[in-house]
Amino acid sequence: QVQLVESGGGLAQPGGSLRLSCVAPGRPFGVYPNGWFRQVPGKEREFVATVNYGGGITVYADSVKGRFTISRDNAKNMVDLQMNSLKPEDSAVYYCAAARVPFATQKLSDYDYWGRGTQVTVSS
Repeated sequence: QVQLVESGGGLAQPGGSLRLSCVAPGRPFGVYPNGWFRQVPGKEREFVATVNYGGGITVYADSVKGRFTISRDNAKNMVDLQMNSLKPEDSAVYYCAAARVPFATQKLSDYDYWGRGTQVTVSS
């Protein structure tokens, strides 16, 4: 079973930046895509971004397009999410996930391994 560990969350001001990282200690991610999702209390977990194994295909939610960048380093077993121009509505718990299908997907049900999440708060 793949265990994922997120880091890099915290407090940022509107317009600021944060970089989230996700690692799978001691075990390769595999050849499937990885994604980032987020969730606020009382709402469903929502898709943020995904990247395929090769790193050449990325998909973003419209709400973060142009501001967030997902990337991966398979040699380091790491997937990052660079978040720029942060807005208060970006505040959420961010989760890293590993897909069980071989294509970049936005569907929650296509991901079967999850981290515990890292809190991101955007506030002045």
